[in-house]
Amino acid sequence: MSSAAISRRAQRELVNAAEWIARDNPAAAEALRGAVVSAAELIGTHAEIGSVRPHLASAMYRFLPLTGFPYIIVYQIRRRGPVIVRVVHGARDLAQALRELR
Repeated sequence: MSSAAISRRAQRELVNAAEWIARDNPAAAEALRGAVVSAAELIGTHAEIGSVRPHLASAMYRFLPLTGFPYIIVYQIRRRGPVIVRVVHGARDLAQALRELR
């Protein structure tokens, strides 16, 4: 089973989110990490699973809500395999947070 790669930026976002959550709930922070790993595996085997959101990003990016968490995985399908480029909290202004992806 192949897994989607995770960009450095997405890794930093995940670490920051997990550190924030761990202040109150270390188990939930670990569960978040596990959910991202599971999503990366799912995306790696089923790259077309995410949805295109042209009002937020160009068509080369896909969006996958993270099950059980208020985060959205943003990834790009590439020839060498999909790459998770962002892990963004769904309560953020997504148009503003993702403006560089247009």
